[in-house]
Amino acid sequence: MTFRARILSVCFALVVALLAVAALAPLPITIAVPGLTANVLGSNNGQPVITITGTKTRMTSGQLRLVTIAATEPDASLHLTDAIEAWFRTDEAVMPRSAVYPSGSLQQIKRQNQAEMKQSQDAATAAALGHLRLSPFRVKVALKLADVGGPSAGLMFTLGIIDSINGNGKGGDLSGGRRIAGTGTITADGTVGAVGGVQLKEQAARRDGATVFLVPQSECVDAKSNTPKGLQVIPVTSLNSAIAALSVLNSGGKVSTC
Repeated sequence: MTFRARILSVCFALVVALLAVAALAPLPITIAVPGLTANVLGSNNGQPVITITGTKTRMTSGQLRLVTIAATEPDASLHLTDAIEAWFRTDEAVMPRSAVYPSGSLQQIKRQNQAEMKQSQDAATAAALGHLRLSPFRVKVALKLADVGGPSAGLMFTLGIIDSINGNGKGGDLSGGRRIAGTGTITADGTVGAVGGVQLKEQAARRDGATVFLVPQSECVDAKSNTPKGLQVIPVTSLNSAIAALSVLNSGGKVSTC
């Protein structure tokens, strides 16, 4: 074997060894898939998702469904082969672990997700009661939903509270009897904020029968890149714009879509 051949052989062996190490080394990623959806106007584990005291409530029809993604556990050991396999699937997404989970132990992550959910529920209550001009000192809202964390259900919680108390303000439902899904954070003043995993949430919404999907306007580009057939994706920027879009939709008008 010539000197050149020996050098090439050694280099090839090094490349193979490096590729093997890369394939076996755990990566700081998580793999996400379409998660559960839940009707905020219904019940969860036998308990109503929304309980309101201090004012009259109404019977509703249709559904307002919050949408989630499911992700591999933060301590899961994922490798290059897992990432490559997920990359070529439309029902899976490879995401940086830091984009899905905060840093810390499993217990710390769980506590932070629960805290974000509580903040989201408080903001949803404030936004809904502010929209309805009801006093938070007289009207109390309790929101209960097991196995869901983070802030992305804020918009749908808010719409659910409003629908339970006032509907569309004309004796009808915000949903118009449809199965409406949506995602987006909410602030007390009704501003809708961006969330992650919109493409996967679209799939979960359509899988569970939704025909309309409310999405933060800033994520329209992602939402329209692979919209499931039969799902109308409507961008919103605020609580008022979401209610206005549903009103136009329910009256048979045309609404802006992604």
